[in-house]
Amino acid sequence: MTVHDKFLALGTHFGKVYLLDIQGNVTQKFEITHVVTLTLTLLFSTYLCSMFCCPLQMLTNLKLMKYTSVLHEGEGNITNVKWTANLIAWANNVGVKIYDICSKQRITNVLRDNTSLRPDMYPCSLCWKDNTTLIIGWGSSVKICVVKERDPTQMRDLPSRYVEIVSAFETEFCISGLAPLADQLVTLYYVKENSEHVEEEFRTRPRLDIIQPLAEGCEEISSDALTVRNFQENQCRDYRLEHSEGESLFYIISPKDIVVAKERDQDDHIDWLLEKKKYEEALMAAEISFKNIKRHDKIGMAYINHLVERGDYDAAARKCQKVLGKNMDLWENEVYRFKTIGQLKAISQYLPRGDLRLRPAIYEMILHEFLKTDYEGFATLIREWPGELYNNMAIVQAVNEHLKKDPTNSMLLTTLAELYTYDQRYDRALEIYLKLRHKDVYQLIHKHNLFSAIKDKIVLLMDFDKEKAVDMLLDNEDKISMDKVVEELKDRPELLHVYLHKLFKRDHHKGQKYHERQISLYAEFDRPNLLPFLRESMHCPLEKALEICQQRHFVEETVFLLSRMGNCRRALQMIMEELADVDKAIEFAKEQDDRELWEDLISYSIDKPPFITGLLNNIGTHVDPILLIHRIKEGMEIPNLRDSLVKILQDYNLQILLREGCKKILVADSLSLLQKMHRTQKRGVRVDEENICESCHTPILPSDTAQAFGVVVFHCRHMFHKECLPSPGNVRIQYCNICSAKRRGPGSGILEMKK
Repeated sequence: MTVHDKFLALGTHFGKVYLLDIQGNVTQKFEITHVVTLTLTLLFSTYLCSMFCCPLQMLTNLKLMKYTSVLHEGEGNITNVKWTANLIAWANNVGVKIYDICSKQRITNVLRDNTSLRPDMYPCSLCWKDNTTLIIGWGSSVKICVVKERDPTQMRDLPSRYVEIVSAFETEFCISGLAPLADQLVTLYYVKENSEHVEEEFRTRPRLDIIQPLAEGCEEISSDALTVRNFQENQCRDYRLEHSEGESLFYIISPKDIVVAKERDQDDHIDWLLEKKKYEEALMAAEISFKNIKRHDKIGMAYINHLVERGDYDAAARKCQKVLGKNMDLWENEVYRFKTIGQLKAISQYLPRGDLRLRPAIYEMILHEFLKTDYEGFATLIREWPGELYNNMAIVQAVNEHLKKDPTNSMLLTTLAELYTYDQRYDRALEIYLKLRHKDVYQLIHKHNLFSAIKDKIVLLMDFDKEKAVDMLLDNEDKISMDKVVEELKDRPELLHVYLHKLFKRDHHKGQKYHERQISLYAEFDRPNLLPFLRESMHCPLEKALEICQQRHFVEETVFLLSRMGNCRRALQMIMEELADVDKAIEFAKEQDDRELWEDLISYSIDKPPFITGLLNNIGTHVDPILLIHRIKEGMEIPNLRDSLVKILQDYNLQILLREGCKKILVADSLSLLQKMHRTQKRGVRVDEENICESCHTPILPSDTAQAFGVVVFHCRHMFHKECLPSPGNVRIQYCNICSAKRRGPGSGILEMKK
């Protein structure tokens, strides 16, 4: 058999030639007068290379008919001929020859490797991959030969071309045919019965493999065992492999059958995946090659059906997003199918909810299903689905019906509030949120600017979360005034205190008109912050504050107020008598820095040994300890007197050391500054043509510097000609006329320049 892009030519053992189309239909038939076995080749250009073989007459020479010249003879029967462009290759008992028509030279002879195999039983297979690459298969050996141009400098009497074997390797079985497939090879193998390389059921069947040639071997890509009639009786020579380059078709010829093979396309691959129930991979393959597939447009639905049948409803619903896409009719059909099998919940989270949407009735059907069986799932859908997907009022009515049976259900109430929010009925939503003390109430107020709606609900907001409520009220004072808040909280003084306290922390002056009221609020609800408030407030009435603190017997606050009102002696007396805290009394006296207070403190402490100890330990830097020691009664027992005296002496020594240290620092600084001044005054002063005499206002330097001249320069940088000074006597007692009018300063010293 030989193959053309448009027809096939088939020769039989009975001397008949059939012409067939590519689909295998017989178009013409020729009969040869004598019965022979025919081997056919095609016409190439104007050359005809044909070979007729039969048991009685074998071809032993090869002729080029155009020139009626013999190309080769004398090496046994010629079993195969292949022609491409200007190259002819043929095989005989010895090996393979390649002939160059252009140069009319035979350029190589590729010897047969395994000479033990009979050439008539194991014929050579030849095929041209391209115009310069010949593939030779003989027995189990494969060689890939490339025809190359010879370097002109090396030709001498050699052919202009030579052949290089770029790859040679052994295969597992005997080769019956070869054909190129891109950079790979299609090989037709004859498998012997006693081979151990295949399973029992495939023995002696011909094999069609795709292999990847390598430099020193090959890699099997795929393998198929073929079933042809009477394969058990066939030999290696009974199989042939031909190929059509245009259609990528491969023809496996056996005595009884012709098998057509073609490359598997994506449809074939998808068929195989579906057969193996690999739906996920099939769907992915179809998506990748959607332009090339011809048959598989419903893989996705098959996959969904498979998942549903298997009971994997969530996976089936998830696949609907990819498979159904924008086909709303298919979506609705699937929703009703999931309803029929009781799996609406599975598909609910995957429904379209963007620009493309189903009918509102579909979404409402699912919401009603959840409302019957799963309040939590219903609430999740309400939060996740845009309110425009369904009839909001219909769902609100359904929720209210359920609330009649369970009026305190917080999840249903929260969901109802969200539905009211979608419907812009914010007042109803706000009531529910406040009733539930829901954390989203503040977000709702801010998002929808509901401050006008909460003016009469301030107490409820404060009861729910005082801190958040106060922050919100203070941040939006332009919407809810401070006076309105105070009015609303007048009957809840503990809440009013929280509001006014935060207001004071933000701005000490904004709520000044409420400072008097805050005194009582701090005293009642927040004593720790009362004293800081009294210290920081500039608008607090001191008399009122003193009255309240005295009524409640708040000593520390009273002491502060007395000292702030100028009654420091009474404040000190309270510290000593009521607090009995000598350290605090000493600290108070230090803050006031009043000698009379120290006298009062000493007088009060002189008959109290613990107080004397405290004074001895602390007053050393403010009052001379000797004054206190002289006033101590003789014989009085004072705790830790020795330690106190040691501390006084240590403090005294420390003061002496500090003074000496300061003295050293001052002396060193004075000396350093003096040296700096001396260096400064010793520095030269630049005098050039730009300087002028401060008396005559002419250039200080004469035009002819070769003549003798004198210049007087003061440290104030004023310059005079020597003769321009009013008293040209002793220059050391002269002063700058300009500066001496002000004071005797840096310009009093002079430098004299003479030449």
